[in-house]
Amino acid sequence: MPSQCTSPLPSRSAIAVAALLLTITAVPLASAQSSAWMTDHELRRAFSGTTIEGHYADGRSFVESYLKSGALDYRETGRKRHQTGHWSIVAGAFCTIYNTSPTGGCFRVRRHSDNCFEFYFQARTEAQARAPDRGRPSWTARAWRQGQPATCHEKPVV
Repeated sequence: MPSQCTSPLPSRSAIAVAALLLTITAVPLASAQSSAWMTDHELRRAFSGTTIEGHYADGRSFVESYLKSGALDYRETGRKRHQTGHWSIVAGAFCTIYNTSPTGGCFRVRRHSDNCFEFYFQARTEAQARAPDRGRPSWTARAWRQGQPATCHEKPVV
């Protein structure tokens, strides 16, 4: 009588099905990370006491430091533009308000990857950021924290 050999190893089709299931479940996790707005707590953890580097849609580059005290220091790379002011988190928006310029504002932020953040303009002032209907945010900039490898390798998600 021939003996039946049962292998403890999974068949090729079982491996293929497992790989497919892993791929299908991993895609929504990656999408969720890049499509959800950061919470107040996540914004504070990501930016308080850090410096970011980034660029705008028009190609200008900037460096901005967010002190734990709430003060900020902004510089545009390659230009002699320097501003100071304060940062805050208001109703899910990350606000950068400058002392001598109205160009700051409040932004919704998406974490695109581990060290890659996208900023979407929401309101010009902290008071406007508190309003219930602030309209649809528009993409403004992409940035990463200094001192860590940047993970902004793809084109912006606009």
